[in-house]
Amino acid sequence: MNKLSRSQITAIDQQYIWHPYSSLTSPIPAYEVTSAHGVRIELSDGRQLIDGMSSWWCVIHGYNHPTLNAALHEQVERVSHVMFGGLTHEPAAKLARTLVDLTPTGLEKVFLCDSGSVSVEVAMKMAFQYWQSRGVTGKTRLLSLRNGYHGDTFGAMSVCDPITGMHHLFHDVLMQQVFSQAPRCGFDDDWDEAYITDFETQLSGHCDELAAVILEPIVQGAGGMRFYSPHFLQRVRELCDQYDVLLIADEIATGFGRTGKLFACEWADIAPDIMCLGKALTGGYMTLAATLCTEKVSDGICQGEAGVFMHGPTFMGNPLACAVANASIDLLLSSDWSERVQDIQSQLQVELAHARDFANVADVRVLGAIGVVEMKQAVDLATIQKAFVDRGVWIRPFSKLIYVMPPYIISEDDLQLLCHAMLEVIASLP
Repeated sequence: MNKLSRSQITAIDQQYIWHPYSSLTSPIPAYEVTSAHGVRIELSDGRQLIDGMSSWWCVIHGYNHPTLNAALHEQVERVSHVMFGGLTHEPAAKLARTLVDLTPTGLEKVFLCDSGSVSVEVAMKMAFQYWQSRGVTGKTRLLSLRNGYHGDTFGAMSVCDPITGMHHLFHDVLMQQVFSQAPRCGFDDDWDEAYITDFETQLSGHCDELAAVILEPIVQGAGGMRFYSPHFLQRVRELCDQYDVLLIADEIATGFGRTGKLFACEWADIAPDIMCLGKALTGGYMTLAATLCTEKVSDGICQGEAGVFMHGPTFMGNPLACAVANASIDLLLSSDWSERVQDIQSQLQVELAHARDFANVADVRVLGAIGVVEMKQAVDLATIQKAFVDRGVWIRPFSKLIYVMPPYIISEDDLQLLCHAMLEVIASLP
């Protein structure tokens, strides 16, 4: 096929392509990207944008990294894909061993799947099949937190906040789960046992029908970009043990250093029964996710009626994705990522503090390489997106939240430009 012109690409995009969370009758502009290097995205008109989103939180090493490029080239010469049923390969074996070594103690079994939402589906199915295999009937629901977000597939939608989780339109066709109050304790707040009261009430009142609790540890992402106390997570782990309910930790957004710990569960020094990983797993190069579980869970499933776990995605354990994931993790661990994330946090705290003086700002909060300015009113995406692009940055707000989660390699100067653009645009809003 001949190379398309800019106008042809725009026309095709507008006529045929349905972008995420977008309207086809009232579309907002989609900016054509021609290349990306480091922290910069280059548009077809030559403009370069500093990426403040890490392409939805996954491009932690920046774009076009030579180490990750080399890993893909080397693997594609061997085998790009092979079915995982009855076959295995080195990239998957290395990745599984690495994930077991890095994640909290006890997570010893690895199920490789294709995306974050699918890893949540897998985790939910693991929890349900575990209890079924043990002959425990009635444990067919999950307890989730208000303001939580776990993905867009049907099982994942059911455990997102039914109001703020973007999926209220599907309420009547989703599994009806149990929800507790969102954590009211900020990350640095002194602990008060009252913060866990509603959670314990919901857990104790429904424990006979709950297969698991599912939550995003420490950071609630797309449901509100909220940071909560590690003590809350500690108490959740204790209560799950007390009431004999599994704990699923959704680390898709928080895994691989984003909060300042390699995994957010480390802030509370707890280990879940099941953990979901995705996004930064491959450094943003390929779609890949993983669901890890304890031997207790895997044995419970495999000793049951089916004798096997009833799930098997076509692209499970894709060699290309596993190879680049291995390279990405090696790259992360060989770097001073912890110090770098701390430096980003310190700079975000200083730069974004100025937003507290604006009358239209409700809150400013920072944790690790995450900076959030919460507005008092929802922003108009089309208008604010253009304002950011005009200032040479890529920031994609949603609802009342203007936030950044930049690649870890971002320089101090580029981060300053990113923050200054945020402040300029926020100051211009009503």
